[in-house]
Amino acid sequence: MLLYTHPACLAHDPGPGHPESPARLEAVLHAVRAAFPQLAWREAPAASREALLRVHGKALVSSVLDIETDGLRRLDDDTAMSPGSAEAALRAAGAGIAAVDALMAGEARQAFCAVRPPGHHATAGTAMGFCLFNSVAVAAAHAVHAHGLHRVAIADFDVHHGNGSQDIFAGDPRVMYVSSHQAPLYPHTGLPSERGVGNLANATLAPGSGGEAFRAAWRDTLLPELEAFKPQLLLVSAGFDGHRLDPLADLALEPEDFRWISHELAALAGRHGQGRVVSMLEGGYSLSALRACSVAHLHGLRDAA
Repeated sequence: MLLYTHPACLAHDPGPGHPESPARLEAVLHAVRAAFPQLAWREAPAASREALLRVHGKALVSSVLDIETDGLRRLDDDTAMSPGSAEAALRAAGAGIAAVDALMAGEARQAFCAVRPPGHHATAGTAMGFCLFNSVAVAAAHAVHAHGLHRVAIADFDVHHGNGSQDIFAGDPRVMYVSSHQAPLYPHTGLPSERGVGNLANATLAPGSGGEAFRAAWRDTLLPELEAFKPQLLLVSAGFDGHRLDPLADLALEPEDFRWISHELAALAGRHGQGRVVSMLEGGYSLSALRACSVAHLHGLRDAA
């Protein structure tokens, strides 16, 4: 397994008291380094503008990269940029691209991109929900365009629906997007009736559902959708804000739930995509939960490899 990260991802600072703080990534990196000392670490490159423009409009890309940020520049009530944010966003997106290239070249079967800011709320034209660029969407589009894949899947177990990922690929049958998420909850999208061109599958979970309902949603609905799609490459939006300690949601999951779903996804990738899994860090705002869940996630992936 490869791990992609970059110091620039720690320089994105959305402001004092903001839940999406650099301490999140520090917690993940320290926990993963201690639990997996033999893991191969690689520096995330910066994504090219061309790669970003496959999924984002020119105005959004320019607003992040071309407007000088001195101090704190707020994009909406939840999303802000600091002087280090543009490079952080470029490196986060570049991590996914590099991981896809490495797996397609046979250098590894799995990769974890420990990066921030998160990405799955960023739509084709709007940065939102703490997200600037949609890194997992950039990686999926790269897999399609650079490697000629025609069945790429994104599995999203963040507690919030990845409205941006869905928005970007709703009309593209080459990319499947499946998500479990708490509802009602921001961004108030992701109803089971939202099917795109048959490439979307959403499972909603009531507040307080816990691990049994979470596992049932994947076992009975989402994993069968992925199984039928037979992805050549599986991308994971790995958000750990479903943990019972998370301050922004109420799903009441435990680390073992994340280990379970990670194992199931990696096993599915083994059946259809030569085991290729690229996982990208999304949400999770309890530092202790982030430590435990990121380690559980990687154990689940490796156990199925």
